[in-house]
Amino acid sequence: MNRRRTPRSASAEDLLSTLQHLTARARQEVELHQARLELAQALQRKMLPATLPAFPGLQTAARYAPARDGLDIGGDWYDGFVLPDGSLGLAIGDVQGHDVEAAAFMGQIRIAMRAIAGSATDPGQVMSRTNDVILSMDSALFATCSFLRLDPRTRELRSARAGHVASVWATVDGRSGVSDDAGGLPLGIDFGQDYPVTRRTLDMKGALVLLTDGVVEGPSLSIDDGLDRVRRLVSAHTRADAEELADLVLRAAALTGHEDDAAVLVLRHD
Repeated sequence: MNRRRTPRSASAEDLLSTLQHLTARARQEVELHQARLELAQALQRKMLPATLPAFPGLQTAARYAPARDGLDIGGDWYDGFVLPDGSLGLAIGDVQGHDVEAAAFMGQIRIAMRAIAGSATDPGQVMSRTNDVILSMDSALFATCSFLRLDPRTRELRSARAGHVASVWATVDGRSGVSDDAGGLPLGIDFGQDYPVTRRTLDMKGALVLLTDGVVEGPSLSIDDGLDRVRRLVSAHTRADAEELADLVLRAAALTGHEDDAAVLVLRHD
């Protein structure tokens, strides 16, 4: 009587072979994904300024945290540069989307705004002209943004907003607030937009914090509550230097439960 061997041995070999194949494939996919992450992160770093300008009595610092999903890259950006007349230009913004296209669009906006700010002294004009340039690119994306121009001699600060989240300020005498100034539409929506300019003077030692909505808004936190929490944080650390304050504000972003990228730009003034 002939007995047929059970297929257990052959099945075990087939299973082992399949497992080896799947393991090798998974390793390749992990390595490919890691390479894409490193490329995206390198692109993001190149899009943001390596250093920020400073003046006697004025410190600047910035931080960026990538999104928690996707390619670990997003459209949030910040910028700081010295203008031809010696003024300090500061910008922060947020392009819709969290991919390489958003990052590339962010780079275009940053370059356009720098170029326009060199010849247009009014922040509202800078914003309006940047908006028209962006629309001429025929992109489907749009961006929110705040642009500020500070005269380091008179300490006069002029600012304009394009649909961007409000900034937060505090001074060493205990005052603090949320600067929800008048603004216009986000950049890239429609031609010929006007952007009102807000003027103030930095006449008391303190700090001004610009940020993106990933710092103050998320599934577990409304934007109003998030802004108030950052206001209280900045008010409690008005004597901290710009670098320390930027770290504190960015760490607070983790409490929002967000999956968005986040940017912080701090102006510390004496």
